[in-house]
Amino acid sequence: MSPNEASDRISGVFSQKKTAKIGTGTTARRTEFLAYFAVREREDGVIEVQSLGPDDVPFGPVTEISREELLENYLPDPQKTLARVQAALSPRDQEVQRAVARGDKFRKRGETFTAEYEYNKALQLDMGNVRANFGIGLCYIDRGEREKAHEVFERLVKLDAAFEDEHKHLFNEFGISLRKSGMQDEALEYYERALALSPDDENLRYNMARAALDKGDARAAAQHLAACLKLNPAHAEALQFVDYLKRKKLGGS
Repeated sequence: MSPNEASDRISGVFSQKKTAKIGTGTTARRTEFLAYFAVREREDGVIEVQSLGPDDVPFGPVTEISREELLENYLPDPQKTLARVQAALSPRDQEVQRAVARGDKFRKRGETFTAEYEYNKALQLDMGNVRANFGIGLCYIDRGEREKAHEVFERLVKLDAAFEDEHKHLFNEFGISLRKSGMQDEALEYYERALALSPDDENLRYNMARAALDKGDARAAAQHLAACLKLNPAHAEALQFVDYLKRKKLGGS
């Protein structure tokens, strides 16, 4: 690639208008705000997007989008620069982020051993890095290495940061993977921990119902579904699940 082609690649800070719900019940209202993202275009033309926190430090998963999607849904922000973003990170933090990003890339390709190597490099520098812990745990689950996955689970369940909104995508993926791999006890303990931090999350209750039924406890599944529908009576998947239990005559008192 020539220097001119490299310089033509998109790189910078972009913003996107978001809507958030504040409050609950009759006092709930929606408000708009600007979310900021670090954006880089790779040599293959794929755009990598990562959220920026209030201190301009990147966090959360790196999302891949097309140039067309970027130009349609995001606006460049000339007031912020990637140089400023990188300056907010120490060299150690930058190396952790690079290792995690490489791990994410290899895991998505199904190259779990290479991904594990990269996640381990990040964990050697920062054992509490949430993305690296989730990533290596998912690698173990994908390979059926349940003892190693359980060790990672024990670490994650003690990390408050693992259950924050910025890690919601990985949190959900990890919980579902635990359940599907037959680790229902871990999945339920994982969701219980999350529920203590987010008691009004109806999706947690729904996921707990799935894990409970997989474990063979239809009564507990019905109780979690009732709690889910109390929080959101229109939860479509929960309503379908309740109908399934009724048809199979499961979970009754």
